[in-house]
Amino acid sequence: MSPKRCRGSAAPQPEHGRSPRGQGRAEGQPAPPGGGEAEAGGHGRGGRKHKETVVRQRASAREHPNICVECGKSFAQSSALLAHRCSHGGEKPFACLDCGKSFGLNPKVPQDQSSHAGGSPQSCQDCEKKVGAAATSPAPRPVSQKPYKCVDCGKSFGRRTDLVIHQRIHTGERPYKCPQCGQSFKSSSNLSAHKRTHLGERPYKCADCGKSFIYSSSFLSHQRTHTGEKPYPCASCGRSFFDSSALIRHQRIHTGETPYQCPHCRKGFKQNSSLIAHLRTHTGETPYQCPNCGKSFKQSSCLIIHQRTHTGEKPYQCGNCGKSFWETSALIRHQRIHTGEKPYQCPQCGKSFCERSPLITHMRTHTGETPYQCPHCGKSFKQNSSLIAHLRTHTGEKPYQCGDCGKSFKHSSDLTRHKRIHTGEKPYQCPQCEKSFKQPSSLFVHLRTHARENAYQCSECGKTFCETLTLRWHQRIHRR
Repeated sequence: MSPKRCRGSAAPQPEHGRSPRGQGRAEGQPAPPGGGEAEAGGHGRGGRKHKETVVRQRASAREHPNICVECGKSFAQSSALLAHRCSHGGEKPFACLDCGKSFGLNPKVPQDQSSHAGGSPQSCQDCEKKVGAAATSPAPRPVSQKPYKCVDCGKSFGRRTDLVIHQRIHTGERPYKCPQCGQSFKSSSNLSAHKRTHLGERPYKCADCGKSFIYSSSFLSHQRTHTGEKPYPCASCGRSFFDSSALIRHQRIHTGETPYQCPHCRKGFKQNSSLIAHLRTHTGETPYQCPNCGKSFKQSSCLIIHQRTHTGEKPYQCGNCGKSFWETSALIRHQRIHTGEKPYQCPQCGKSFCERSPLITHMRTHTGETPYQCPHCGKSFKQNSSLIAHLRTHTGEKPYQCGDCGKSFKHSSDLTRHKRIHTGEKPYQCPQCEKSFKQPSSLFVHLRTHARENAYQCSECGKTFCETLTLRWHQRIHRR
C-alpha cells in the first residue's frame, strides 16, 4: 500500500540550489546530461569542478581569517600564522639538537606550504646539517624556566643542548675537530665559525670603520666601541663591559674562580683561551705564523698584535695624553698612570700593582719560585719574559731594529730608549724643578739632589755633596 500524498502542498526546495541531505534524484527520473548525478552525490568530473569552485568561493568569503594583529598580514593556514607571529616576538620554539640553534619554524615544515607541499628540510647555518623532524624539538617555553641543571656547578639552562655543551667544560670533551689544523671544539657551531679563519671569511662588517669579524658576537661587541655602550656592569666594583663574556671573566678576579684546569699540570685558568694557550707550552705548538717575518705564536691575538710592529698601527689612543698603543690591554695599563689605580694587591705584604703579571712575579719573591729555566745553561727566572730575553744571550738575536739608523737591540725597552736620541724626547720630568730626562733612572738620581741636599760631608774640610760618588772623587784632593 502506497503512502498518501498531500495534494496542495509543494515539496520544500533546497536552499541555494543544494539538495537536502540524504535526498537524491527521484526514482525513474533521467540523469541530467554532463553528470548531473555528481551535483547531488559529489561524484564525477563535473562534480569535482563544482567542488573546487565552492572551496575557492568559501576561501574568498572567509578572506583569510588567520590575520596577524601586528602587521595585518593574512594566512590561509593557522600554522603559517603561528610561525609568522614568532618573527615579531623573536620567539624561536624549535631547536637543532646538534648545535642548539633555534628556529621560528619547525625546519621540517616548508615556509611556503602552498607551493612546497613536500619541501626539503632546512639547513642549519651553524652546524651545516639538514635539520628534519627527528633533529628538532620545541625549545622549552617560557624562556624564564631553566629546567636543565648542571650537577657539577649547579648552573641551569633553558635547553638540554646548552647543558650538554656546558658540561664539556667540566669533562674537557671537544668532539668537533678541525680537519685542517686539528684544533678541537666543544660545539659544532664553534667549529663552523673556526673554519672561517682558514677560509679568510669575515662575514660581519662594521659600517662605521669597515672592520670585519668572523663571529657575530665579536661584531656586536665591537659596535659598542663606537657607541660607548657598556651594558654589563660588575656588581662588585661597578666596572662596566661591552659584552657579558667580558663581565664573566672579570668577575673571576673577585671570586678567584679558575674553572679551566690543565690536565697535565693541574694549573687553573680563568679563561678557556688562556688554558688553550697554556696547553701549547706542553706541546710546543705555535700555529699562528707571521707572513712578514715568519715568527710563530701560540695565540692568534698575539699574532695580530705582532703584525702591528710591521705596519706601525697603534689603534688605541689615550684620551688624557694622546699616546697610542698596539693593544687595548696596554692602553688600560697606561691609563692607570693617570688614575693611580692599582687593583692587584699582594695578599702577603699588601703591596699593590697596576697589572696582574707584576703581582704574580712579586709573589714569587715570597715563595722563591723560579719556574722558567734556560735549556742551555740551566739558569732559572721568575718571569717568562726574562727567560726569553736571556735566551738571546745564547742565540745573539736582536729582533728590535731602529727605523732611523738600523741599530738592533735585544729588548724592546732598549729600542724605545734609543729612539729618544733621534726624537729628543724627554718624558721623565722632575716635579720640583721641571727638568726633564730620557730615562727614569736619570730622573731618580736627579731627585736625590732635592731630597737629600748636602747629605754627604767631607771629614777633612766639611764640604758637603749630594752623592757618595762625588764625595769620593773630592776626597782624592786631600790624599795627594
